[in-house]
Amino acid sequence: MIVDDHPIMREGLKQLFALTSDLKVVAEAENGELALQRLKQGDIDLLLLDMNMPGLCGEPLLTLIHTKHPRQKTLVLSMHNDPQVAIRALKAGATGYLCKVCSLETLLGAVRRVACGERIIDPHIAECIAFEANELKQQFHHDPLTARESQILHLFALGASVTQIARKLTISSKTVSTHKTRLMEKLGFSSNAEIVRYAVSQRIIK
Repeated sequence: MIVDDHPIMREGLKQLFALTSDLKVVAEAENGELALQRLKQGDIDLLLLDMNMPGLCGEPLLTLIHTKHPRQKTLVLSMHNDPQVAIRALKAGATGYLCKVCSLETLLGAVRRVACGERIIDPHIAECIAFEANELKQQFHHDPLTARESQILHLFALGASVTQIARKLTISSKTVSTHKTRLMEKLGFSSNAEIVRYAVSQRIIK
C-alpha cells in the first residue's frame, strides 16, 4: 500500500511498480487515518509511507501502526535526509527508511528487501551516521578529564567567565585558565563554542 498525500507521487509509484513482475500495488491512501482503516482489512505485505502528510503522520503514525499491527512491514519514503529523523522513524516502528531522492533501483531493491523482513536505511544516511559515530569515538580517544576539569567545563558551558568560576570554586583566575587550557587540549577544542556544543551533545547541559 502506498501512503502519500500527493496524487502525482502515488500515481508515479504505481506506474513504476506496474513495470515489475513481482510487485503489485493493492491499495493507496492519502493520509494516516485512511491508511490505518485499510490496514484493518489485512493482506498488505508492505506499507510504503510518506512521513509528512496532513493530519496523523510521522512518528505518531508509525507508533500506532507498530502498536496495532506489530508484524506490519513499513518502508518510509521521505524527503528528509536528516539521520536523526531516520533514527526516530526506525525506533517508532519503521522497518526501513529511504529518501525520495534515491534511485529507482535503490527503491525497488529496498521494497523487496523489506518485504522479505530485512531492515534497511538509506545508504547516504547510513554513511552520515557512521561518520558521526566515528567522530564521537575519536573524541573519547583523548585523555579523560579530571574532576576539576569536568567541573570547569560544565561552568564554562553554562556561560560563566573565568572570574566567576574562580570566585565560585574559590581558586585563582590563573588556575581556572590553566584547567581550561588543559581540558581544551585533551578534547581538541579551540573555542568556547566547541565547549558548549560538546556539553550539549554529551548532555552535560541541556
